Amino acid sequence: MKTAVVTDSTAYLPKEIREQSNIHMLPLSVIFGNETYQEEVEITAEQFYEEMKVREELPTTSQPPIGKFVELFEELSKEYDAVISIHLSSGISGTFQGAVQAGEMVEGIQVFAFDSEISCMVQGFYALEAAEMAEEGKSPEEIIARLNQVKESIRAYFMVDDLTNLQKGGRLSGAQAFVGSLLQVKPILHFVDKVIVPFEKIRTRKKALKRIFDLFDEDARLQVPMKAVIIHANRHEEAEQLKAEMEEKYPHVEFFISYFGPVIGTHLGEGAMGLGWYKK
Repeated sequence: MKTAVVTDSTAYLPKEIREQSNIHMLPLSVIFGNETYQEEVEITAEQFYEEMKVREELPTTSQPPIGKFVELFEELSKEYDAVISIHLSSGISGTFQGAVQAGEMVEGIQVFAFDSEISCMVQGFYALEAAEMAEEGKSPEEIIARLNQVKESIRAYFMVDDLTNLQKGGRLSGAQAFVGSLLQVKPILHFVDKVIVPFEKIRTRKKALKRIFDLFDEDARLQVPMKAVIIHANRHEEAEQLKAEMEEKYPHVEFFISYFGPVIGTHLGEGAMGLGWYKK
């Protein structure tokens, strides 16, 4: 059985990695007024953060239309028997549900939709695992079983540098954002039961990052092989520096760098940083 792997743009897997691993991608969109851009296709993360500097209003975001899923699955059915379709958490988007519905509409290919219950390149880790197994000729059932196993050890924490977007997007009241900025509060967020919730409020950016790295250390000190990703919102140099420091400290961990693209960056804002990992 030949199995294809699909994910959506919020996995923020660099294009070269997607192509190398034969991962197909469906973009979500970011909407500025009357202008709609497919992220990773029509707008890059860098362009998005530049655009945000000159816009008064926060953009809105939208999931891929079901028709796009159907179109892709039908195209894949010409070459594949099955598809593993991996998507951002169903608690923050209807993208996963779109894959489920489209899977029921197409013929000639079995669609296995998988809810990552998370987002960003931590979601991308599932796609990479699936692609590796598909290449080895594993069955869709074996791949899904492995993804559920990965889910048991996946962790991710995000630090928001500026509370403005959370406030504008209705995720935070104005008073909370005002007090938070006065006190330099940097909330650390994580996913619980498919939605983003506060983990802790830390007073400074430096302390917030240290707290995230301490959480990582609790797993990394066990010395088991791991994969980890540093995720940044337009802070590439800082991410590179952190990666170099962590590679030296944890030689048994394979580190990647990724980014908060337009759809997730709309809510977290520029300057956000995150770290995600799992045990191999």
